[in-house]
Amino acid sequence: MTRPVIICHMISSVDGRIVTERWTPPVDGKNRDAIINQYFDIEKHYDADGWIIGRTTASEHFVKAAEPRKGSTDRFPRKAYVAHTSAKRRAIIMDPHGRLQYEQPDIEGDHIIAVLAETVADEYLQSLRDHGISYCFAGRDGHDIGKAVDVLGSTFGRRKVLLEGGGPINGAFLKAGVIDELSLLIYPGIDGLSGIASSFDWMGASNEQPASGQALRLKHVEKRQDDVIWLQYRVERSGP
Repeated sequence: MTRPVIICHMISSVDGRIVTERWTPPVDGKNRDAIINQYFDIEKHYDADGWIIGRTTASEHFVKAAEPRKGSTDRFPRKAYVAHTSAKRRAIIMDPHGRLQYEQPDIEGDHIIAVLAETVADEYLQSLRDHGISYCFAGRDGHDIGKAVDVLGSTFGRRKVLLEGGGPINGAFLKAGVIDELSLLIYPGIDGLSGIASSFDWMGASNEQPASGQALRLKHVEKRQDDVIWLQYRVERSGP
């Protein structure tokens, strides 16, 4: 099976910021959260069989984090482990150093796949197995996004996955050149402050261009209720 289609699905203010509580309020006293919930309505539209977030987002909303475990790395082979073969949807969490401490194998019914570095301790892998959690590897340092995406298709059978991370994770996928589509909702408000997290925040050198060789072709534009705009783009690549 080929790798899954990766759709980066985000909502931002008109200036591209993603910290929702900082956005200016809607007009006419409308409820901001009710407007933001359109994001989840469109999420259902895609009928994806997985979604991806990073460790920071996971620890803010779903799972506790701790210091990485130390120990041996020669007990378990560094290959994908599938705990639930029949899971329809997967919560895929990028956690290279194995900081997240799980208490259950799923998030709201979506079984977890932890994406790790090959250098995580065997004790951590055993903990994941004990909790019924699947895992795979993104190379030795956990940054080989392309390898992880291939495994999501070949081993876990994912066909369409929504990338819904914070800026650093989205930026890493952008840099790896594995994003196929961009789904962006524009909330009718402004943040305005320099340095606030945005949809893509590649943590690289100032002269790097993580989107190099990638262009956007507009597929769909829609004005939704409460002045929200929905944009869909196909990512077209050129060169290697």
